[in-house]
Amino acid sequence: MRDFEIVVATDAERGIGKEGKLPWNLPGDMKFFRDLTTKTTKTGKENAVIMGRRTWDSIPSRFRPLPGRMNLILSRNKDLKFSSDILHAQSFEEALAMFDRAPLKDIIERVFVIGGAQIYQEALKRPECKVLHVTQLLESFDCDAFFPPYHVDFERIQLSKPAKDGNITYFFSEYRRQA
Repeated sequence: MRDFEIVVATDAERGIGKEGKLPWNLPGDMKFFRDLTTKTTKTGKENAVIMGRRTWDSIPSRFRPLPGRMNLILSRNKDLKFSSDILHAQSFEEALAMFDRAPLKDIIERVFVIGGAQIYQEALKRPECKVLHVTQLLESFDCDAFFPPYHVDFERIQLSKPAKDGNITYFFSEYRRQA
């Protein structure tokens, strides 16, 4: 099966959202997310993002699909209809298998899981999840969705200098699955 990475921003208590929205506005993190999930090392390749239907719905329509990336929506609902440039899978197995077969196998360079909470929880259990890109905010927000604990299985290998947007301080960390 195809390896993948997770991208997430969390507050000090692993909060990731409130009522289907981000409880913060961090332009620096949005740029990091866009750059990370769109840049490739080989010409003619692109990256893919996997998200749950609620995460898809939370993206303002003018930004959907996320440009420069193959968008895949995970939902058990077989009746959902998306435009022809959006992929749909009912399970992680199905999604990863899609990226493991031609023609996508030859097109997709990296696969990123981008939320939400239920999708993250399932993704972290999979051995194909090799890397976490975590934007860690230093303060707590009023959240109703949380990122699962991960420090037992993953080790931080990179930590940025602190960044600041408005009065919110955060930093970027990269974690790798421990062997």
